[in-house]
Amino acid sequence: MTDLPPKRAAESATEMVQVVLPNDANPLGFILGGTVMHLIDIAAAIACHRHTRSRLVTAAVDDLQFLHPIRVGDLIILKARVTCTFTTSLEAQVDVYSEETLTGRRMMTSQAFLTFVAVSEDGGRVRVPPLLVDTDEERRVCEAAKARRAARLAKKITKAELRTSNFELRTSNFEV
Repeated sequence: MTDLPPKRAAESATEMVQVVLPNDANPLGFILGGTVMHLIDIAAAIACHRHTRSRLVTAAVDDLQFLHPIRVGDLIILKARVTCTFTTSLEAQVDVYSEETLTGRRMMTSQAFLTFVAVSEDGGRVRVPPLLVDTDEERRVCEAAKARRAARLAKKITKAELRTSNFELRTSNFEV
């Protein structure tokens, strides 16, 4: 196995911009949360593809927050970048902004952290290139990603244990 060369977060940086149209909106004239989530997933996937140059699947979405609505006619701007890499997975941060088309006023409206797993053509996991972390800010962001990952994995174990105990509880009702 050859070592993969490390890459910087700047190499994965992605920016998407589109206008919010009426078919993207709810009856109040604001973009649908599901539409924002869809665009967040796309922006994060692009950043992760740029880092790995491999097939990817979305594994988790952490800390998605809707801070402010985006109106029909405004621009939605999504900025994504890789924040941390693991062996076969990596995390991307997506910051979402609205921009008023007539004034140019921007406001952060959402933020999310997504984890992707790199997969081969047959669905097996493949290694991802490490992330070069040079600055104190990059180290802080990567450490926060590691903490989110640890919490997510701990929660996953708890859910598996819960499913097992629920199964045992249900099947114990049928014991004779």
